[in-house]
Amino acid sequence: MRSKSWGRALISLTSLVTAVGPYKADWNETHVFNPDWPPHAKFHNGQTMSLGLALGTTSLWQLWRRPSRAGLDAGAVLASLYWVTQISALAYPGSRAVDPPGADRFPQAKIAVPALALTALGYVLERRRLARG
Repeated sequence: MRSKSWGRALISLTSLVTAVGPYKADWNETHVFNPDWPPHAKFHNGQTMSLGLALGTTSLWQLWRRPSRAGLDAGAVLASLYWVTQISALAYPGSRAVDPPGADRFPQAKIAVPALALTALGYVLERRRLARG
Protein backbone atom coordinates (compact mmCIF):
# COMPACT_ATOMS: atom_id res chain seq x y z
CA MET A 1 0.00 0.00 0.00
CA ARG A 2 1.35 3.39 -0.97
CA SER A 3 1.65 5.93 1.80
CA LYS A 4 -0.26 9.17 1.49
CA SER A 5 1.77 12.07 0.20
CA TRP A 6 1.15 14.70 2.84
CA GLY A 7 4.30 16.52 1.74
CA ARG A 8 3.13 16.97 -1.83
CA ALA A 9 -0.30 17.97 -0.53
CA LEU A 10 1.21 20.78 1.57
CA ILE A 11 3.34 22.05 -1.31
CA SER A 12 0.26 21.83 -3.55
CA LEU A 13 -1.65 24.06 -1.13
CA THR A 14 1.09 26.67 -1.45
CA SER A 15 1.02 26.25 -5.24
CA LEU A 16 -2.73 26.85 -5.35
CA VAL A 17 -2.43 29.97 -3.20
CA THR A 18 0.40 31.15 -5.46
CA ALA A 19 -1.72 30.66 -8.58
CA VAL A 20 -4.96 32.17 -7.28
CA GLY A 21 -3.87 34.53 -4.50
CA PRO A 22 -2.53 37.37 -6.65
CA TYR A 23 -5.85 37.57 -8.52
CA LYS A 24 -7.79 37.50 -5.26
CA ALA A 25 -5.60 40.25 -3.80
CA ASP A 26 -5.13 42.49 -6.84
CA TRP A 27 -8.21 42.17 -9.11
CA ASN A 28 -9.90 45.16 -7.49
CA GLU A 29 -9.97 48.94 -7.22
CA THR A 30 -6.71 49.14 -5.25
CA HIS A 31 -4.65 47.55 -8.03
CA VAL A 32 -5.97 46.51 -11.47
CA PHE A 33 -8.84 49.01 -11.52
CA ASN A 34 -7.05 51.81 -9.64
CA PRO A 35 -7.48 54.99 -11.74
CA ASP A 36 -4.45 56.57 -10.03
CA TRP A 37 -2.06 53.86 -11.23
CA PRO A 38 -0.19 54.64 -14.43
CA PRO A 39 -0.43 52.06 -17.24
CA HIS A 40 3.12 50.83 -16.66
CA ALA A 41 2.38 50.05 -13.00
CA LYS A 42 -0.69 48.08 -14.12
CA PHE A 43 1.51 46.27 -16.65
CA HIS A 44 3.84 45.11 -13.87
CA ASN A 45 0.90 44.17 -11.66
CA GLY A 46 -0.47 42.03 -14.49
CA GLN A 47 2.96 40.50 -14.98
CA THR A 48 3.13 39.62 -11.29
CA MET A 49 -0.34 38.06 -11.29
CA SER A 50 0.47 36.01 -14.40
CA LEU A 51 3.77 34.96 -12.85
CA GLY A 52 1.97 33.63 -9.77
CA LEU A 53 -0.40 31.64 -11.98
CA ALA A 54 2.48 30.24 -14.04
CA LEU A 55 4.59 29.32 -11.00
CA GLY A 56 1.68 27.72 -9.15
CA THR A 57 0.47 25.59 -12.05
CA THR A 58 3.97 24.54 -13.09
CA SER A 59 4.73 23.58 -9.51
CA LEU A 60 1.63 21.38 -9.41
CA TRP A 61 2.60 19.75 -12.70
CA GLN A 62 6.12 19.01 -11.46
CA LEU A 63 4.86 17.60 -8.17
CA TRP A 64 2.17 15.29 -9.53
CA ARG A 65 3.21 14.18 -13.03
CA ARG A 66 5.43 11.41 -11.70
CA PRO A 67 6.53 11.32 -8.06
CA SER A 68 10.30 11.72 -8.00
CA ARG A 69 13.05 13.60 -6.26
CA ALA A 70 13.55 15.84 -9.31
CA GLY A 71 9.83 16.64 -9.48
CA LEU A 72 9.78 17.37 -5.76
CA ASP A 73 12.80 19.66 -5.98
CA ALA A 74 11.37 21.57 -8.95
CA GLY A 75 7.88 21.75 -7.44
CA ALA A 76 9.14 23.08 -4.12
CA VAL A 77 11.38 25.69 -5.74
CA LEU A 78 8.58 26.85 -8.04
CA ALA A 79 6.13 27.01 -5.12
CA SER A 80 8.59 29.20 -3.18
CA LEU A 81 9.80 31.65 -5.82
CA TYR A 82 6.78 33.97 -5.80
CA TRP A 83 6.97 34.40 -2.03
CA VAL A 84 10.76 34.78 -1.88
CA THR A 85 10.67 37.45 -4.58
CA GLN A 86 7.79 39.21 -2.83
CA ILE A 87 9.85 39.47 0.34
CA SER A 88 12.95 40.56 -1.61
CA ALA A 89 10.98 43.40 -3.23
CA LEU A 90 11.22 45.29 0.05
CA ALA A 91 14.98 45.66 -0.52
CA TYR A 92 14.57 47.88 -3.59
CA PRO A 93 15.04 51.63 -3.14
CA GLY A 94 11.79 53.43 -2.37
CA SER A 95 9.83 50.20 -2.12
CA ARG A 96 7.02 49.77 0.39
CA ALA A 97 4.61 46.91 0.93
CA VAL A 98 1.62 49.29 1.04
CA ASP A 99 0.85 52.70 -0.40
CA PRO A 100 0.43 55.66 1.93
CA PRO A 101 -1.49 56.26 4.09
CA GLY A 102 -1.32 52.52 4.88
CA ALA A 103 0.30 51.98 8.26
CA ASP A 104 0.85 48.22 8.02
CA ARG A 105 4.52 47.55 7.32
CA PHE A 106 4.25 44.20 5.50
CA PRO A 107 0.77 42.67 5.46
CA GLN A 108 1.88 40.19 2.77
CA ALA A 109 3.96 38.43 5.43
CA LYS A 110 0.73 36.89 6.74
CA ILE A 111 0.66 34.79 3.56
CA ALA A 112 4.32 34.70 2.45
CA VAL A 113 5.84 33.33 5.66
CA PRO A 114 3.26 30.54 6.18
CA ALA A 115 3.48 29.63 2.47
CA LEU A 116 7.24 29.22 2.71
CA ALA A 117 6.92 27.28 5.98
CA LEU A 118 4.31 24.91 4.49
CA THR A 119 6.49 24.35 1.45
CA ALA A 120 9.52 23.58 3.62
CA LEU A 121 7.53 21.18 5.81
CA GLY A 122 6.02 19.54 2.74
CA TYR A 123 9.45 19.15 1.20
CA VAL A 124 10.86 17.44 4.29
CA LEU A 125 7.87 15.10 4.57
CA GLU A 126 7.97 14.15 0.90
CA ARG A 127 11.74 13.61 0.94
CA ARG A 128 11.28 11.17 3.82
CA ARG A 129 8.45 9.39 2.02
CA LEU A 130 10.46 9.05 -1.16
CA ALA A 131 13.49 7.77 0.76
CA ARG A 132 11.35 4.98 2.29
CA GLY A 133 10.55 3.88 -1.26
